[in-house]
Amino acid sequence: MFRSLRSVSALATRSSMAVRQTQQQKRFLNIHEYLSVDVLRKYGINAPRGQVAKSPQEAFEIAKRLGSDDLVIKAQVLAGGRGKGTFDNGYKGGVKTFSSPDEGKELASKMLGHHLVTKQTGAGGKICNAVYICERKYARREYYFAILMDRKTAGPVVVCSSEGGVDIETVAATNPEAIITLPVDINVGLTTEQATELAKKVGFTPAGVDAAADTFVKLYNLFIDTDATQVEINPLSEANDHQVLCMDAKLNFDDNAEFRQKEIFDKRDFSQEDPREIEAAKYNLNYIGLDGSIGCLVNGAGLAMATMDIIQLHGGKPANFLDVGGSATPEAVKAAFEIITSDPHVTSAFVNIFGGIMRCDIIAEGIIAAAKDLDLKIPLIVRLQGTKVNEAKKLIAESKLRIFAVDELDAAAKKAVGLSNIVSLAREAKVDVSFN
Repeated sequence: MFRSLRSVSALATRSSMAVRQTQQQKRFLNIHEYLSVDVLRKYGINAPRGQVAKSPQEAFEIAKRLGSDDLVIKAQVLAGGRGKGTFDNGYKGGVKTFSSPDEGKELASKMLGHHLVTKQTGAGGKICNAVYICERKYARREYYFAILMDRKTAGPVVVCSSEGGVDIETVAATNPEAIITLPVDINVGLTTEQATELAKKVGFTPAGVDAAADTFVKLYNLFIDTDATQVEINPLSEANDHQVLCMDAKLNFDDNAEFRQKEIFDKRDFSQEDPREIEAAKYNLNYIGLDGSIGCLVNGAGLAMATMDIIQLHGGKPANFLDVGGSATPEAVKAAFEIITSDPHVTSAFVNIFGGIMRCDIIAEGIIAAAKDLDLKIPLIVRLQGTKVNEAKKLIAESKLRIFAVDELDAAAKKAVGLSNIVSLAREAKVDVSFN
């Protein structure tokens, strides 16, 4: 029934994949910790008492209402590593303990309205618009618990470890035998018997096993009911009185389920997302910002990945992943160019289209409209193959625009990298170079 993490290789790097920086394509909704805790409570799952504050005064009032001299304040940003992060005002640490309402107010004033930079946010950090004030609980033992969808087993998998409160990647690397995985038959669900056996195997005390099993089953039901892609509790603790508490919660939800999870998706915080990704979503474009200088516009995720690889093979770095899909309109293509060129680091744009469902002439219309309306100053390299390619080439030729049309992928990638280097050198020398 149970498996070591070694036998489910995809899970060994699960955490890093699930919470990778904005450079990763997102297929899930990520919500703040305090909202995740609210969802847990709806399923009868225990968590320390706490409330969210959006001003220092609110933090003071919440701390006073909680009536404890042992509290925690947590910056609400959608990134891991908050405790070791640094705010743009120089204040270090997004998770702090405190003992009085006045201290909570002071800590909140140092966090709210400032960007927190962690190992997962990038150099710009993420804005902290709220802090979570909650009780500090002391655990007898701390565990790691997660549920996620696993392609290998074609269903949900429960991941549990006796080593909680630390990075699961570290545990996987140093002590993989401490991690237990349990594939679940989605048609049956997680049974009480399975949950009880898992609680015993992971190391809950005899007095805490039943509470742990009950928590496991409730978390699984939450996972299924809400179309979650991940439920992660780290740490899941057993207190001295054998209560089982979720000390932290990270919940992600499938974007494709938005139509039936309106209440969940209303919790989305756009301030935590790349505005370019938000704009791309309006046109059904799949966009992820990267840290390179060559803007990419491609159709199909596989071709997009291959395009980024060949750019790097020739010494360049892609500035983005952008898949226009198979049904983009000229307006969507123009919007894609607006998003690409809004990145000040972009020094050339590379369009690589293989027309199947997507017609090359539609792409060409969008390219021409963008080049004219946006007054592009950077070199534009276009490789088109497939449906209506001759019509597309004719449109580009008749446009009289400075567009570099190249048929071979390797040659096109080389040109994109070469022209990008020229523009970069010109910018460094403060020489104005225009390719329009």
